Amino acid sequence: MSKKKDNSRDQFESVENALSKTEHYIEENQKSLTIIVFAIIIIVGGYLGYKRLLVSPKEHEAQSQMWMAEKYFERDSFNLALHGDGNYLGFLDIIEEYGITQSANLANYYAGLSYLHLGQFEEAIEYLKKYDAKDQMISPIAYGAIADAYIELNNIDEAEVFYKKAINISENNFTTPIYLMKLGLLYEQQGDYKNALENYKRIEKEFPSSAEGRQVGKYIARLEAK
Repeated sequence: MSKKKDNSRDQFESVENALSKTEHYIEENQKSLTIIVFAIIIIVGGYLGYKRLLVSPKEHEAQSQMWMAEKYFERDSFNLALHGDGNYLGFLDIIEEYGITQSANLANYYAGLSYLHLGQFEEAIEYLKKYDAKDQMISPIAYGAIADAYIELNNIDEAEVFYKKAINISENNFTTPIYLMKLGLLYEQQGDYKNALENYKRIEKEFPSSAEGRQVGKYIARLEAK
């Protein structure tokens, strides 16, 4: 019993010593700690103020300008979508004037696709790579479009890299079979029938209800015949 009391006393003294050391440290460094606390408050407050007073109004303004560029994009009027019509800004203007906003980030995606449709493949790659890919549906399309542009520039190695990114970044029943098919066709054109067949069979197994899944059987049969 005495031993237990001694242990309890030792533990109590250890805790008491630790608290005393902490109090002593705080007393000695009170000025520094106060500065650190105020610095954290200023940083957090500054960030919240930046988001609320600067970014939010800019975001709203960018959205009010960009809707017309999106309309032009939907109508395949890609030059107007990129450069604007004199009344509303184009995607390039949105990127330049509202760079801190998510709208400007999305404008990089639209600008890249617009350039791709116009046959300006290096510009397409440049803007699509600037797009900060987060959306589970848009991200694969952005990577796949980069791969398409590299195909047009006859850069097969980079095309393969970005088709794989398009496949792996977000597996879903819409984009994944599209880029599995494109990668399979790329392998087949290069004479790499083994990897082509692997892509086709993955579509057949994992995405049978997709448009690619319904037609991939003939590609598999053709390669197996070879």
